[in-house]
Amino acid sequence: MEQKLSKEAFVSNFNGTTLTENSVGLVSCVLSVAYRGLILMCFFGESTESPWKRFLFIDFVVLVAPLVMYCTVLPAVLHWVVLVLAVVLVISVFQIYYRRKRSAHQHLKEVIAGFLDTSLDMNRIPFVTLFRVYVNIVTGICILAVDFPIFPRRFAKAETYGKGYMDYGAAAFVFSNALVSPEARQRNKIVSHFKFSFAVKQIIAVWPLIFLGLVRLISVKSVNYHEHISEYGLHWNFFFTLAVVRILSSFILVLCPVRSAWIFSGGIALCYQFLLETTNLKQFILHGSDGKGTRDGFINANREGIFSMVGYVSIYMAGVQAGIFIMKRRMLVKDWIKMQGCLAISTFILLLLLHACEALVEPVSRRMANLAFVLWTVEHSLFFINLHMLVDLVLLFVKFLSGMSKAPCSWNILPDVPQHRKEKTLSKNSALEKVDKNTVRFCLIDAINRNQLLFFLQCNILTGLVNFTVDTVHSSTFISLFVLMLYMFCNCISVYILHINDITLKFW
Repeated sequence: MEQKLSKEAFVSNFNGTTLTENSVGLVSCVLSVAYRGLILMCFFGESTESPWKRFLFIDFVVLVAPLVMYCTVLPAVLHWVVLVLAVVLVISVFQIYYRRKRSAHQHLKEVIAGFLDTSLDMNRIPFVTLFRVYVNIVTGICILAVDFPIFPRRFAKAETYGKGYMDYGAAAFVFSNALVSPEARQRNKIVSHFKFSFAVKQIIAVWPLIFLGLVRLISVKSVNYHEHISEYGLHWNFFFTLAVVRILSSFILVLCPVRSAWIFSGGIALCYQFLLETTNLKQFILHGSDGKGTRDGFINANREGIFSMVGYVSIYMAGVQAGIFIMKRRMLVKDWIKMQGCLAISTFILLLLLHACEALVEPVSRRMANLAFVLWTVEHSLFFINLHMLVDLVLLFVKFLSGMSKAPCSWNILPDVPQHRKEKTLSKNSALEKVDKNTVRFCLIDAINRNQLLFFLQCNILTGLVNFTVDTVHSSTFISLFVLMLYMFCNCISVYILHINDITLKFW
């Protein structure tokens, strides 16, 4: 009991970090993707003859291990690390441009014009995959790292108000799920005349989340595992939130026009904030029915988890709207750059609204999932997506210059064909939707994307096992880093082995 209370105190009562530090953390993630792409293209080219162990090692060392360092021992100098990596990346791209094999006789203006008119394979949108996978990876790192002293306390979930890494991680999961939801991909068009059946199908689809929520609840209570009660409540957990938000959002989107999801997102967040400001709801969420923080009764015991779902529904609706816009069919590079400009403008507007909301209403609160929290989550998600898209375009430009047309989890350049044959070429490339054993078989990003729920579940299980076997609170820096690296490697290698054997563990 004493150890449990000690660990609960170790992860409680924090105020988060700054908006700038959160943003720098996101930039560090995408730089890893850029360097990994350059390493594979420059040193391996089109070859996949090397053993899968070598590709796993490269992906883990470049994509995952640096993130563990960024979240633990490097935060004090992370802005300098990011600056140096960004400068080296720019220099590297210029070096590739001057040594280009393709269009060597052309001037820069002609090269850029040719690049903008390049046609892309549209069977996948790599930066969406990268966004979703990195949300999973960073969350996986943080849920265990927070129990070690090398994890800066300002990155942990804020008690009432604040912006920690882990505050964003929870909401980013909701946004990333909405981004690729059936509504965002417009798959519900085929059932537009059977809307109730479609809603029922969505309810059935979330049963694994409800089951996992129950398993977590029973296991945590039965082994007396430490938990942060003010996070979701006494019995509630994040799996329940994911399930209920999906169900509520599906019903709303069945009754309302999907293309107006952003209106309902804003309306829900504004109405919820109005209730927080004009009623006793805020006091109830923060201090309970008696004002003393008691947990009597189911709603009172789980007030944070239950009422924060309103904010998460707003985030989900915003994610659906973003998904509809991003998933729109675009063939040329210049079309995607225009889309990126629209996302950048939207991000800037949301950032202004966030500052206004924090100045005039109240700061970001994950505990209540208030209006500021919704604005911050959506703004940060669009910013993160934009960063991944920028890296995708940089790697695509390198492919365009060098003639190397394939690299895992990035856009493929379609061969130059007449305009009337482009659609036919796209249909012929539909096989790329499946695992292409010559290009993505050895890709860790694709491996995690293939079994995302399994990866997240593994992270939760191994986090519990580590906490039962290691005195995390008093671990040295070396032991902490070693355990975290081993933990992430175990999480990665399991889904990686499933991927190279063409196995997807999804049975619902």
